[in-house]
This record gives sequence, C-alpha cells and structure tokens, in this order.
Amino acid sequence: MKTLTETYTLHNGLKIPKIAFGTWQIPNEDAYQAVLDALAVGYRHIDTAKSYHNEDAVGRAIKDSGIPRDDIFVVSKLRAPAIGYDETIASFEAQLKELGLDYLDLYLIHAPWNWSDRSVSVTPQNIEAWRAMEDLYKQGKIRSIGVSNFSVKDLQALLDHGTIVPMVNQIRFSVGFTQDEIVNFCNEHNILIEAYSPLGTGSVFSDSNLEAMAKKYDVSIAQLCIQYCLEKGTLPLPKTRSKDRMIQNATLDFGIKEDDMKVLDAFEEIQRL
Repeated sequence: MKTLTETYTLHNGLKIPKIAFGTWQIPNEDAYQAVLDALAVGYRHIDTAKSYHNEDAVGRAIKDSGIPRDDIFVVSKLRAPAIGYDETIASFEAQLKELGLDYLDLYLIHAPWNWSDRSVSVTPQNIEAWRAMEDLYKQGKIRSIGVSNFSVKDLQALLDHGTIVPMVNQIRFSVGFTQDEIVNFCNEHNILIEAYSPLGTGSVFSDSNLEAMAKKYDVSIAQLCIQYCLEKGTLPLPKTRSKDRMIQNATLDFGIKEDDMKVLDAFEEIQRL
C-alpha cells in the first residue's frame, strides 16, 4: 500500500499524506475502533470535524494507537457558520481539548454558509474567522490552515482580506462531480483540493460503465474512483468501518490509461447534464 506513504506538499512546505481516512457519518461510538483500524492498516492522515460529533473517539484512538503523534496528520474543522474572531479561537481550543491533542496539522472553516439558511451571507464572519486561524497558525498551534466547501467567490474574499492563502479547499469531488471552476481557481493559487465523497456518496457502485472499467483493471469500483481522484491531483478521503475495505481502498498499485481517464472525464460531463 505504497499510496499511504506518499505525500503532497502544501504551499507552506508541509507534507500531507496523499490519502486520508474520513470519519464523516461515523458516530462517536464507532469512530474509536474505525480510527484504530485505519491507523493499524497504515493510514496516517485522519480527518474529523466538530460537526461529526466524534472528536473524542478520534483523539482517544490516536493516543491509544501507540503511533507517535508527529507521524499522524490530524485534521479538524471549525463548525459553520464561522461567527467571528473570538468565537473561532474559543472553538479551536475546545476542539483541541476534546481531541486531547497539543496541536492540529490542519484546521478548516467547514463551510462558508449558514447551515440553517444559506441565503444569509456570513462572509464578514468568515473573514474574521480566517484572521483568527492565521493567528493560531502563526502561533504554531496549527501547522496549516484551509477551508471546506468554498466557492471561487468565497475564496476570493479571503484572498482579498487575509494575509495567508488557504493551503487546502476540501470539496466534494468524484467521478461525475469534479467542480472544474473551483478546482481550476485553486490550482492557480496553489490550493490543494481534498476530495470528500470520492465514491459519490455511494452512487458510483450502481453504474455499469464504472463496473466494466473496474473489471478491466481487475480492481473494485472504489479503487478505480479513488485512483481517479489521485490522478486528477486531488487528495481523496474515503471512509468505511470495514478494515478489509480500508486495505482495499489504499491498495492502488495501478494507473489509469489516458484514454480511460478521458472516458471518466466525459462521464463527468454526462452526469452534470
């Protein structure tokens, strides 16, 4: 599982493992064993968030794994909507305590909108939250900072008012959903795309065309779709509670031929229509 030891380099020089273990929708009572298993398999990049309600279990698993803290890249997220400078500092400190950690490797603004009403702009609050995260980063409490679910407009607001370009934008990205406008903007500004839901929240498993291509490479549909994300230069975050599937999802010792990548890219266009 060579992929688990490979890294991208963020624009501040920090190395980040190329594939992450995602914990979205894994409840606290199950997250402990899932993270322990992922770490035992070889994952060294663990992604959680305040809104996942499992930071306690994730932190305990990291501690109980016996793996040195510096060898594990830990990500969490500020619960949306971001509501200002002081609130961001307080939330970060509370999350760090919940996780039982001294620092985070990456901290993200979870979303640029108000969860309950997306028509309400919270851009000024996001800018203040970003200012707080810049300060936490400068203090060494976070090794890198970024955002999640940010559009081009949302990113531009931070570029216009901040002093540090986000290092990461974690967005939904998969075969059939590649969000080209956002990806192109991020690439222009050296912002790494992290691909959540790389399996299309399960939708890829019912597609006969993907099934046929996966058989051609003698891999699973999941392996094909995760490899697609990697070949597009993104960082996938597959999640599962099955240790066997954790191993399978990270066993990516194949490349997708150029013609087949074009087919998968065209599949994206068809799906968008």
